[in-house]
Amino acid sequence: TSGKTGVEMEALTGASVAALTVYDMCKSANPDIGISGLHLLEKRGGKSDIHAD
Repeated sequence: TSGKTGVEMEALTGASVAALTVYDMCKSANPDIGISGLHLLEKRGGKSDIHAD
């Protein structure tokens, strides 16, 4: 995306909510279920853009 800085936080929030929804639906079937590994793989744009030319 080429949107404003902060879009990555919106994406992480959306992914977190989706993971929590799946967790809530599955926790009764498997009490050992968990959420892990939720992290940002890449960020482009903004003041700290490491890919800027």
